[in-house]
Amino acid sequence: MSMSVDLLARIAGRPVSGNMASVMVGLAAYGARAGLDRPHRLAHFLAQLGHESAGFRHDHEVWGPSAAQSRYDVREDLGNTPQRDGDGYLYRGRTPIQLTGRDNYRQFHAWARGAGLGPPDFVADPDLVLTDTWEGLAPIWFWESRSLGRWADENDAEMLTRRINGGLNGYRNRLDWYARAALVLLGFGPDEVARFQGGADLVVDGIAGPRTRAALHRRLVGLPALEFGEPSSRRRAPDRLRWLWDLASVLLALAQGLVIGREGA
Repeated sequence: MSMSVDLLARIAGRPVSGNMASVMVGLAAYGARAGLDRPHRLAHFLAQLGHESAGFRHDHEVWGPSAAQSRYDVREDLGNTPQRDGDGYLYRGRTPIQLTGRDNYRQFHAWARGAGLGPPDFVADPDLVLTDTWEGLAPIWFWESRSLGRWADENDAEMLTRRINGGLNGYRNRLDWYARAALVLLGFGPDEVARFQGGADLVVDGIAGPRTRAALHRRLVGLPALEFGEPSSRRRAPDRLRWLWDLASVLLALAQGLVIGREGA
């Protein structure tokens, strides 16, 4: 099975956007190496991103500032300075995972450099994480650096939420996103809980409760690894023709970027 931006839009229940495309760019570049080609892990990954980005609508934190956001300015645990000098806003949440704090920007840069990806200086210019492929890679780095795959393997959405959020903010919504992602990856519509339950010997009530989520997880674990949007025609193309496909893909991506643009707050 191939995971594409169209499937991501189906999970989100809205048209393809620039933010969704960036998520897929990151997955195509590094998803398999991070183990996110396993459907049960990808379902949890997309569920967390779906919540954090308000349904893939925002690629940066909507800034008030609220009382909680004001405190980010002196969050030394995030690598910000103890002075009220604007660090909180400068290193506010960006990308679908809401990368927050100077230390996270520094660590993401170090990871990308260590992987030989030639990243720009995200500490000097944090907005650069909102360009491709970095916007899609930052959530993958966060996932990998926190070893979150282990909690996805155990279907532990609560621990995933705590590790990403620091608490359980939006937990119910994250569970809803998980059900949507899991259903689509299994070939159902994002709201077809009852149809899945009917074929899984579950009480058919249309509610994705603990037993239904456990059944979704078991079914996902049994699926083969995913591919990330690469058409079969490219895999079969002779090597001497691949550069033509690559050029066409780049031009198409540029054209789509001009048409779609990037959604923000």
